[in-house]
Amino acid sequence: MSRFWSQIVHQLTPYTPGEQPQIENLIKLNTNENPYGPSPKVVEAISNANNEALRKYPDPNAKQLKRTIALYYDLAPENVFVGNSSDEVLAHIFRGLLKHAKPLLFPDITYSFYPVYCNLFDIEYQQIPLQQNFCLNLDDYSEDNGGIIFANPNAPTGLAVQPEEIAKLLDRNRDSMVVIDEAYVDFSQVSVVGLLHRYPNLLVTQTLSKSRSLAGLRVGLALGHPDLIDALERIKNSFHPYALDSLALAGAEASFEDDDYFKVTCQKVIRTRERTSDALEQLGFEVLPSDANFVFAKHPSKDASVLFNLLREKGIVVRYFATPRLKDFLRISIGTESEMNSLLAELERLLA
Repeated sequence: MSRFWSQIVHQLTPYTPGEQPQIENLIKLNTNENPYGPSPKVVEAISNANNEALRKYPDPNAKQLKRTIALYYDLAPENVFVGNSSDEVLAHIFRGLLKHAKPLLFPDITYSFYPVYCNLFDIEYQQIPLQQNFCLNLDDYSEDNGGIIFANPNAPTGLAVQPEEIAKLLDRNRDSMVVIDEAYVDFSQVSVVGLLHRYPNLLVTQTLSKSRSLAGLRVGLALGHPDLIDALERIKNSFHPYALDSLALAGAEASFEDDDYFKVTCQKVIRTRERTSDALEQLGFEVLPSDANFVFAKHPSKDASVLFNLLREKGIVVRYFATPRLKDFLRISIGTESEMNSLLAELERLLA
């Protein structure tokens, strides 16, 4: 059937999502999902919205959700865009704000959807190598460009750039877009949302999938100057006007309203992350300092691919990237205390 494909389909190398294996009693530490369920208030809001009103279309402008998010971040609703996952939000950003005559710049190691979007939307891009220690040096982003994008904290390393360094980048780069993908920011102290009032060319994206335990709901957002938000609305309304369904709108709004639950679960993940990092180092692993809900670790004498397969045989699934600079590392999502204890015990046995 490939003879019916458009030419672009032949040229695409699609993004490969994390595996969702169907294994009984699985310890799933491969896709950075939150190990704790969503707020009970979210579940209640979704249940209450599950009624005969589903016969009607949802609010295409998500006005109430935007007001809730704006209040949470001390912004105006005109500074808020919402979409069906941060991946969809990013797609609109690439198409509407990052396609220019000059190349888009992003790290050679970061969220692997970026080059996929560039190829899909025919965007010229240049990948800037991370330093040998996987840190991102923003001084390397000094050439003329059609925009800059990177994840902060970065993926799959978990390393973060401090907001003051991003402010310096913005001061040097006032004539093109800078997009900061903050998918994991709630497990750190590095958000640049506070810089939005100073830089009209700054756009920040976030997701409810990680810190708010709503990967199954598919809600993402962008925060920025009203002119940038208007561009995204024009793209969305030319493609998918009813992006968020009624249940997603209800659940997302309730999530932002239950700030206590959100903060408690984030702190639980952070504490487990730090304990896991220390324990892995005790087992001989080199562990990058993580600001995310995962750790990136390698062992000096045990092949990462071998460990990946041996763990899988025991029903523990982590993430392995078979690429030159990453092939020695495992990315391990932070699960519950019990799940991480099982992982550590199995690693100790395998390394004995």
